[in-house]
Amino acid sequence: MAAGLAKDVFPPLALLLKAQSKEFVRTLFHEAFRYRADAVPVSVLKNVAASLDAGLDEARLLMESLVTVVHAALFECLTDPKAVYDLFPENFHKNLRELISKIIAENMPLWRTNAINQQVSLPKLIDFDWRVDVKTSSNVISRLSMPTCIIQLQVQENAVEQNSMPSVRRLNVELTKEKLDTMLDGLGKIRDQLSSVSK
Repeated sequence: MAAGLAKDVFPPLALLLKAQSKEFVRTLFHEAFRYRADAVPVSVLKNVAASLDAGLDEARLLMESLVTVVHAALFECLTDPKAVYDLFPENFHKNLRELISKIIAENMPLWRTNAINQQVSLPKLIDFDWRVDVKTSSNVISRLSMPTCIIQLQVQENAVEQNSMPSVRRLNVELTKEKLDTMLDGLGKIRDQLSSVSK
């Protein structure tokens, strides 16, 4: 078994054999992914219990097992059905193991993307645009032309609520030649430090 799953995770999964369709099993895995960080609502547990002709406690154990399997698959980033198949013990129901492996492998890219997007992180750079303008400044003695780099950044903030779209905002940055040189020099030093650490 990969990922060191406890043996008590697997017996509740046998309840899935009572499912009326593969689509219902697929739905349960989507619910397990959705509630992987929160408690599964009682309304969902009641629906699962009614659909599988089981008790509320059995439904709760099943959902906890599904969440555990989804966590293990996400942690290992298992996109191959064979790799998911290896999560299960040898004596586990063969057809159910194949179905679960297929469902997890099919959904892994989407789940992984969603899990990454829900992490707390800095705003993400979506797009940028830049141009060089020449500013003309004058005083009594002379007239000067100063090149200025203007950068417009489009960044996506973190979502404030779970079911809301993250906001996108635009930032304008104006850099003189000296400031741009300083920034590039600083980025060069960071690059050198990172490359020395990775050796």
